Amino acid sequence: MQKLNLVAMSYDRDGVLDALQRTGAAEIKEHRDLPDTLAFGESGDELQKYLAKTEGALEILTAEIGVYNSENKIKSDELKDGFAVAYSDFISAWKLKDEMDGLAEKIYSLSNERRTLSNKSLKTERAISAAQIYSLLELPFSAFGDTSNAKVRLGVLPATALDELSSAVARNELFDFKVISNDGGNALVIFVFHRSEDGDAVLSQLGFSACPYKDGTGAQLYAQLNEELREDRARADDIGEELRSLGNSVKTLKVYCDWVRFSLEKQVQSQKMRRTDKTFLLEAYVPKDAKESVCAALEETTDAVYYEFSEPDGDEMPPTLYKNNEVVKNFETITDTYSPVNAKEFDPNGVMAFFYSLFLGFIMGDVGYGLIMLLGGGFVYWKKRGDDGGLKRLSGVFAVGGIFAILWGVLFNSVFGIGVFPFTVMPNAKDDTWGLMGIQVPAVLLISLEIGVVHLLVGYVCKAIQCMRRGQFWDGILDGLVWVVFSLGVGLAIAGFIDELAAPYLAYIGGVMAGVALVIAIFTAGRKEKLLGKFTKGFGTAYGVINYASDILSYARLYGLMLSGAVIAQIISGYAVTGMDGGVGFLASGNPALIILGVVLLVVGHAFNLAIGLLGAYIHDARLQYVEFYGRFYEGEGELFAPLGSNHKFIKLENSAVKAGGSTKHF
Repeated sequence: MQKLNLVAMSYDRDGVLDALQRTGAAEIKEHRDLPDTLAFGESGDELQKYLAKTEGALEILTAEIGVYNSENKIKSDELKDGFAVAYSDFISAWKLKDEMDGLAEKIYSLSNERRTLSNKSLKTERAISAAQIYSLLELPFSAFGDTSNAKVRLGVLPATALDELSSAVARNELFDFKVISNDGGNALVIFVFHRSEDGDAVLSQLGFSACPYKDGTGAQLYAQLNEELREDRARADDIGEELRSLGNSVKTLKVYCDWVRFSLEKQVQSQKMRRTDKTFLLEAYVPKDAKESVCAALEETTDAVYYEFSEPDGDEMPPTLYKNNEVVKNFETITDTYSPVNAKEFDPNGVMAFFYSLFLGFIMGDVGYGLIMLLGGGFVYWKKRGDDGGLKRLSGVFAVGGIFAILWGVLFNSVFGIGVFPFTVMPNAKDDTWGLMGIQVPAVLLISLEIGVVHLLVGYVCKAIQCMRRGQFWDGILDGLVWVVFSLGVGLAIAGFIDELAAPYLAYIGGVMAGVALVIAIFTAGRKEKLLGKFTKGFGTAYGVINYASDILSYARLYGLMLSGAVIAQIISGYAVTGMDGGVGFLASGNPALIILGVVLLVVGHAFNLAIGLLGAYIHDARLQYVEFYGRFYEGEGELFAPLGSNHKFIKLENSAVKAGGSTKHF
């Protein structure tokens, strides 16, 4: 990574930033404060609001189309993101401003109108529900008025109160009522009483609701409300069709939104620059292999520019840009989940990718599962070949892990838990044990621990490489290679104590190697400390051997996960295919019901076992990399290289050789 220092005329600032964005190779950094220069005062708040409004319109439109397509089972690619856009089309998207503003206003107008109609429809539905009981009333509401001697009340009474009303009428000859309609819950009644009586009090006690309507008949009111609801719903449907008719503008609107986002980014990034009355000053990080393309883009943009490249200062921490092959790229996300590599340390992704795949394959340890991982992961990876998202990378990890699972499956002689090969290289995970100093221990557990020792050993090799790359030769020897020898000694000692290997001399050789290395490590640990520090540092190193032993024991999880998956696979295939305890498998039973059960058991059982196994393997495998392996040497705390204009939400920008100068416009 190199540092670009640039000075250009203020009126060329937008064009210069566009040119840098086109290269995809420049990350703007905070410019140092210089005399006679000022900071840019652009906050980007207004543009942020504008972007939010524009994206809001896009969200309304895509949601409408998405719901319609889902309900009607229509397949369409108009809503898919990540579509390719030529650089010339993207950088000239400012020309779409008036058109997109008009489109956004139309979308908001239609959406607001439909929201208003929706609220009105809810009110109308409640009104219809209330007016339904009056729908059989063909006399006008005005006909139910008081007379000179009597008062007339038209309204709704709970049906359960009709008996009480009848009793009240029976007790008072100046009361009378008639039921016009009764839906079982409520009754429409006419209650008449002499002016000398307090009939309203009687009705109030019974829960009477007076008719709120004045004009027309009940039938007319009910028909009118239903017609209003029909018209409002029809208009809402028309609005939906109008919105969907704008669907051919979705991609254009997405391009425009990403262009506005880039314009906002330019305003925000300008806050890192400095300016004078007529010029602006910019510093950026540029990958070394992109210098020529950056130079060409700048020179095509303007002649009024001065720039130079230099190495970052010693106290600077440039962003991290990985340079790995297509296989290792899949594993970068695993490291980044922990912490990205910083630009001044050794990139461990290649080594980690090997061990991660080795452990993933060991845990699955089955040819059948490995084939599913390889084919399934490879298929998803191929389908997502134009993408670079997390799903593609995760599928790549599982596909590579599937290759190792196949290899381990051959060694363990396991195909969906069934031994089909005439040979078995590795011990049986469930039954075989080895003697460790006379104690019977699962053989595969000891193999897991030995694999762990190798993993730790390689971690110390990485430590040595990292120190020596920085010119710290003795640190590489004493903090790296000495512990490599110690780890090698531990591995040999464990092998020497295994009775079945019949090589006790390995225990002596390993013990001597580990002992000598530990003594050297203790006496050199405090070499950079003062007197008391030398003692405490050495004591800490000796005490750290306990942590080293616990780290080795952490690799027992490889055995535990592998054993659980293998046993479940054997049980599933045992019941379905080979039979258990001398019995006959479901598929060989001749019973149609058992055959169907056997097929279901194979498919569902192995799918479940594979899914649970992959979940556990992914998590625990990552834990071994993060804690045990990276704990030997890894620093992390890096920030990934984020070139100007690379944050596209909807599109995938295709770089082109189109000149940037003169093709842009200030927002």
